[in-house]
Amino acid sequence: MKHLVFAAGLLGASAAFAETPELVVYTYDSFVSDWGPGPAVEKAFEEACGCDLKLVGTGDGAALLARVKLEGERSDADVVLGLDTNLTAAAKETGLFAEHSVSADFALPVEWNDATFVPYDWGYFAFVHNADATAPADFKALAASDKKIVIQDPRSSTPGLGLLLWVKAAYGDEAPEIWKGLSDNVVTVTKGWSEAYGMFLEGEADMVLSYTTSPAYHLIAEEDGSKAAAAFGEGHYMQVEVAGKLANTDQPELADQFLAFMVSDAFQSIIPTTNWMYPAVTPEGGLPEGFDTLIAPEKSLLLSETEAAEVRDVALGEWLDALSQ
Repeated sequence: MKHLVFAAGLLGASAAFAETPELVVYTYDSFVSDWGPGPAVEKAFEEACGCDLKLVGTGDGAALLARVKLEGERSDADVVLGLDTNLTAAAKETGLFAEHSVSADFALPVEWNDATFVPYDWGYFAFVHNADATAPADFKALAASDKKIVIQDPRSSTPGLGLLLWVKAAYGDEAPEIWKGLSDNVVTVTKGWSEAYGMFLEGEADMVLSYTTSPAYHLIAEEDGSKAAAAFGEGHYMQVEVAGKLANTDQPELADQFLAFMVSDAFQSIIPTTNWMYPAVTPEGGLPEGFDTLIAPEKSLLLSETEAAEVRDVALGEWLDALSQ
């Protein structure tokens, strides 16, 4: 009888476990790292949803879309978190994403009315350097200097793609010459942001492509004011990171709940000191102390999703030509 009771208990536990809905979210590696937003987001959402939130790291941001396109309608993902406006047009063209019904009082520098993707944070790309070193004030000065830089591959990384569009937005037809000048400054091109930033911290480069908000991490988390972002006269290219629901999800209501949770204070208050970006909705407590020390670009650059899609291949070709010489 004891064995029968024990077996029945196991079956009951298994049934209860099987009934727990699972939401699979594809995102980038740094999001799910121990120091990223993932652990806190997972805990907070599971408390609200009574579900199992499975965050799956798939490399860097641009690799997300490639994976979803490869998997197509067979994808295990319910939500994709980590694309940006440079990739949203291409994502919509796949037909794999469904519209959302989320509304929020967004604190973005641009108006937001996208029916498919919901923003969760934003920032400006910048080259981060040691604060005690003199930094160039624009791309031409950087190219003329002996500064060694680490950048990310635009085919796998959203910062890498953002850099291409930054140069293109600032210089237009002059972009190939800018890349020609920068080619001997590039120490290496990494697949993703984490590898590049790690190389910079290890002293393998003078500057790394990152964000104006990156020094806040060192200041707040490490009480270290030794890092700074270089202010460029051409302006800084903006990134708005987004998430979207896959049309073939078997958890549509749970996916909708997650997207709505994403713009809530419970999620947005996590972003500044884990993803080290500006939240898409200002948290009730405001921004953490230290964010007020960051540089504020005098000029913001951002191509529309249509413009970004139109120039992406051209910009990529210019970049490849310059770095292959």
